Amino acid sequence: MSEFSHLNKNGEPAIVDVGGKSVTKRKAVAQAIISLPNNVLEALQQDDFKTKKGSVFQIAMIAGIMGAKKTSDLIPLCHPIGLDNCNLHIELNDHNEIVIECTASIEAKTGVEMEALTGASVAALTIYDMCKALSHDIVIKEIKLIEKSGGKNDFRRA
Repeated sequence: MSEFSHLNKNGEPAIVDVGGKSVTKRKAVAQAIISLPNNVLEALQQDDFKTKKGSVFQIAMIAGIMGAKKTSDLIPLCHPIGLDNCNLHIELNDHNEIVIECTASIEAKTGVEMEALTGASVAALTIYDMCKALSHDIVIKEIKLIEKSGGKNDFRRA
């Protein structure tokens, strides 16, 4: 990319004109990783990841899907789109980190990477919210795009 896509010829903010693009099947996968202090991790594992507010992972999945659906309300220049599908998978990895993966897809003229990134982000923030009573030493370490396909440029993180 040689220039920012969300600036018009005068350098002013603008939504990308997708009018001339073709409708294609588009998919994006994003990931968020959360590091929890040992006391929070032990408490969650002891109670099978359930709190008084409910199942941490299940609520985070619902929040992530809701966040993905609201992306254009949160990111000013995103096109409002109706997702064909959005899935979240949450698990504990070998480093005792919570790994959230959000996959979004649509047949449209624009991609869904912002929806996948937003879904993973909102799920991570929900886990933070549900666990913060035990500690504020929770770190959302990274949020990144893993892959996207179906548009002009496909991407897959190595």
